[in-house]
Amino acid sequence: MSLHEQLELQKASFVARVPEEAQTAVFRHIFEQQQSGITFGLPAGSVAPDFSLTNPLGKTVRLHDELARTHIALVFYRGSWCPYCNVQLRAYEQILPDIQALGGHLMAISPQSPDNALTQKEKEQLSFEVLSDPYGRTADSYKLLFEMPNYLQRTFAEIFRLDLAAFNSADRWTLPVPATYLIDKRGIIRHASVNPDFMERMEPSALLDQLRNL
Repeated sequence: MSLHEQLELQKASFVARVPEEAQTAVFRHIFEQQQSGITFGLPAGSVAPDFSLTNPLGKTVRLHDELARTHIALVFYRGSWCPYCNVQLRAYEQILPDIQALGGHLMAISPQSPDNALTQKEKEQLSFEVLSDPYGRTADSYKLLFEMPNYLQRTFAEIFRLDLAAFNSADRWTLPVPATYLIDKRGIIRHASVNPDFMERMEPSALLDQLRNL
């Protein structure tokens, strides 16, 4: 089953079980971002901003150090509470040997705290780096960060029972627009897949095709 098909099943489950008022708020925000005129994310051809972030075991991982050895497939995702993100990360875990065989390395970044990142890594049995981006500073450098509007904050708190600021050990309700970047060893973004509709993600096969073109 393709990643798209898995995500469509997840979307159907969301529509079937989530109260209509929550669905309305979620789809309203997707539409508002799509119609905002804002171009989210750095485009292909940009220099990838460097970063140093911590993995769940407390080790600092620096992008430029990794790029000295390999191309990087870099995924920005919302957090372990997001089922669409988990579906994507599991699908990418399955192609990790192919990514490595093509001279690549996979890293994923979310604003969640290191403790929550560790829980996710263990639960989903992920063998690639899962990094914490405190306050979304790295996501912001890639032009992905946004602040959730009040109506969506209320939906998360009252219906989904999720205090996102607390979950991320932050003082703001911010998230990245989901994105997948392919960065070559020179630090140039060679492909960018950025979509305000978090229910859609880059297919693993498309990621491998882009990696083969480097």
